[in-house]
Amino acid sequence: MTSELDLMKRQFGHRARLALSPAEIRVLDDQAHAARTMWNCLHSWWTMTPKSDTKLTAADAAIRQARKDLDYLAVLPAQAAQAVLKTYLRAWVNCWERRAEEPNYKGRFRSAMSVDIPQGRDLNIVRVHRRWGMVNIPKVGRVRFRWTKNLPIGKRADKANRITGARLVKDALGWHIAFRVQTLERAPEPHQGPEVGIDAGVNIPLALSDENHQDHGRPPRLPDGNSDRDKWLNPKEKAKLLKLERQAAHRKTFRKKGEKASRRLRHTYDQIKQLRAKATRRALNWQHQTTTYLARTYGVIVVEQLNIPGMTKSPAPKPHPDNAGEFLRNGARAKAGTNRSIAQEAWGRAVTMLTYKTARNGGQLVKVPAPYTSQRCSACGFVSPGSRESQEKFVCKNPDCGFIGNADWNAARNVLHLYRIGHVIVEVPAAGRRGRRAGKTVKPTAAM
Repeated sequence: MTSELDLMKRQFGHRARLALSPAEIRVLDDQAHAARTMWNCLHSWWTMTPKSDTKLTAADAAIRQARKDLDYLAVLPAQAAQAVLKTYLRAWVNCWERRAEEPNYKGRFRSAMSVDIPQGRDLNIVRVHRRWGMVNIPKVGRVRFRWTKNLPIGKRADKANRITGARLVKDALGWHIAFRVQTLERAPEPHQGPEVGIDAGVNIPLALSDENHQDHGRPPRLPDGNSDRDKWLNPKEKAKLLKLERQAAHRKTFRKKGEKASRRLRHTYDQIKQLRAKATRRALNWQHQTTTYLARTYGVIVVEQLNIPGMTKSPAPKPHPDNAGEFLRNGARAKAGTNRSIAQEAWGRAVTMLTYKTARNGGQLVKVPAPYTSQRCSACGFVSPGSRESQEKFVCKNPDCGFIGNADWNAARNVLHLYRIGHVIVEVPAAGRRGRRAGKTVKPTAAM
């Protein structure tokens, strides 16, 4: 019999595609614009009014009054309007705790369109088909959504296993609903799988120390040396994207300065966004499948503590010594291609997925220092900046060694070696703290 000490609370999200009619899409678009306007009005009111103990109560009253006076804001459900205030306060808390920048105004075209449904009991989810379910959306009604995961509804729902709320989100592919799910599961047993070191690269996305490399089979570079920005699209889709980009560039020449884009130009931009979103979805799907396989196969996964923003920073221009006002070429254009390749692989997102998936499977994620892992020989330990002759080939410069191998595989072996000798920065979850606290991130410890 499972005791309460063996159970673990788990909170996660599940995103599903909505099947909406044109009229329902217009209603949700109006609600999203009303939520954005509510945020902007709240930000103006919050920054102009002085500090006081009753400021939060006054903000709540101001939101209620605004919904009564303005029909444009009345289309937003009352609970969704209260969720805007809660999200805004959470943004200030994140700023004060130095986790994010100060909240600012939301632009019409720059910000994502979303509407909150804070109460899970208002959803009334029912599964009507093997592939479809029904959900109740305030001021819209019953809407179908794509059923791809079993949710705690009906008899399976209780106080510990339930849907606590949802958020409606719109992207280039349409409206989606993201459920907030809370479950009570049995704590996983410690994973007995082997240890593995992972090196994140451009030629090989995830190189493993046991040579079980994870590659998506898409070349990061074109024959001319430039990065392939659309490597997740097939040749037909790439040709269509190129045609749309040329159409957009041609139609943009007819727009005068300060004039709004024409309907045809906006339609072309929407088609480009759809293809970009399709490529992003495929890359995300590959990362989910790959990280799930790694979390189920290995007990300890060791990765590098990478400073990705620093790695993708463009070099500063250098002034020309002879001609004032001119700058020398310092490889910024070549660095831009490398930065695009790094951004497309989304190394940080892969590590985030591995963090919670290893904890859920009883495994362990460890981060080690990144310096010199690509320049150190995994056979003898000799460090030389010129040992990496290319992106793929590593040649040890030690005359007594002469090791030759794949550069990413060599770096992955160095990553695993750093863990085995104790050079650990972050350990998730902490050793000896499995069971109820499995899956929670611990504070980083000092490197040994």
